[in-house]
Amino acid sequence: MRLPEVFSSQPFAVSIEIFPPKTEEGDVALRRHMQTLVQHKPAFMSCTYGAGGSTQDRTLSWCKEIQGFKRTAMAHFTCVGSSREELNQWLDRAAAAGIQNIMALRGDPPQGETEFKVAEGGLSYANELVELIRNHPSDFGIGVAGYPEKHLEAPSLDVDLENLKRKVDAGADAIFTQLFFDNSNFFSFRDRCQKMGIEIPIVPGIMPITDFARMKRITSMCGTVFPEALSNKLEAVQDDSDAQFEIGVEYAIKQCEELRDNGVPGIHFYALNKSQACQKILEALAK
Repeated sequence: MRLPEVFSSQPFAVSIEIFPPKTEEGDVALRRHMQTLVQHKPAFMSCTYGAGGSTQDRTLSWCKEIQGFKRTAMAHFTCVGSSREELNQWLDRAAAAGIQNIMALRGDPPQGETEFKVAEGGLSYANELVELIRNHPSDFGIGVAGYPEKHLEAPSLDVDLENLKRKVDAGADAIFTQLFFDNSNFFSFRDRCQKMGIEIPIVPGIMPITDFARMKRITSMCGTVFPEALSNKLEAVQDDSDAQFEIGVEYAIKQCEELRDNGVPGIHFYALNKSQACQKILEALAK
């Protein structure tokens, strides 16, 4: 099922993101967690595409695994390190694998590099990638990224929203946001998008906190605002992993309930290849 059909066929579509593990043990563990996650019938599951396209083959393999669980797959796809011809060849392979949805991202530089560099004969921006996918013979559903608290490289929120509008105008079907913890920032972002004439679904991205130290590293890399009260709570139990998990999940449940009650078309969970937190949140939302 393509993204337009996903969001037109149901009022609230849950989706879950995974990444290709680096070891065989990780593969085995992820399959086990996926068996739990698919019981909650996510509308689709997505698989990331490593920096520099380093996991592009594994991305396709894991999308096939998602489909083996009878779930719709969305493959992440970036501009990094590839010419237009190579990008189209990858799309051919995705289509041959039965993948109907692509998450179009500019992408991060390969490990060891700090700046994005355009590959010879390649693309510079995500909107160009959206256009390339839209012009491919396969009729892919296309997701793009949105940043409620601004992309780190954008000089301002206005410029960031102009970049997002270019992706939408190029043919995107849905926006999936960067993780955030302050819902008011998401609601403000949604309002600004609507004023710019963006009418496609805007899906909040939620990453449950299960390990405070790890979450601090993640948020420092993407510029996510961490509420002081939540940070203080977690600081107080930084030596108690179970307490961190409980606080993080409780916070995510309340965050998701407020988002759902304010009309979001779904929630996209960054599961970090684990099932426990998402399972508890989805059980709470089902009550």
